[in-house]
Amino acid sequence: MINANKKKEIKPGVRRNAERRTEKRREIKKDEADTLTFEIRRKIFHILLGSILIFLIYKSIIDAEIIFFILIFGIILSLICRKYNVLVISKALEFFDRKEHTKQFPGRGVIFFFIGVLLVIKLFPEDIALASIAILTIGDSLSHIFGLYFGRTKNFFGNDRKMLEGTIFGMIFGFLAAFIFVAWYEALIASIVAMIAEAVEFELNKNPVDDNVVVPLVAGTVIILMRIYG
Repeated sequence: MINANKKKEIKPGVRRNAERRTEKRREIKKDEADTLTFEIRRKIFHILLGSILIFLIYKSIIDAEIIFFILIFGIILSLICRKYNVLVISKALEFFDRKEHTKQFPGRGVIFFFIGVLLVIKLFPEDIALASIAILTIGDSLSHIFGLYFGRTKNFFGNDRKMLEGTIFGMIFGFLAAFIFVAWYEALIASIVAMIAEAVEFELNKNPVDDNVVVPLVAGTVIILMRIYG
């Protein structure tokens, strides 16, 4: 009887622990789903922004000078949003910007995207610049999305937060996007090297260099070197 009573006393505690574990698993799954939705939303915006810029540059509607002024305006707006709530802009940042960036450097991703675009336009011929922006827009974005959905293997290029499957998908789609502007072999090699560079975490003064700068610069450099020495 004593043993039976002891068993009865233990069961409610065991049940409560099991319920807590189940609830915790649900919360973790919900957080993962919310993170996935947020990142996909960010990358879709990334693709739309890059595609619009590619079209405008290709049609000679905007040039390096206009992009430079947009960049300066964006930096000023970022500094203002860091201290003040700017209606529509602050709401957009909540929707698309990571929380750590919203507090420290609002609009960080977009600003570095424009920096990367400006650099390749100034450094390379237009076809190479457009191919580089295409790899950044399509390859980088889809590598992240596919990595989140299908990633099972940690990347062995140095950054284990990025999945190998995502890097491979990024290479494929980056190649297809760049092939619109340059020769197939230039697009292929540039996409492969740029996506490997994206998977490696470069640091400057112990701060990671943004992919939006690394990817297009690496892609453009690879193509220009192939043309010089090929």
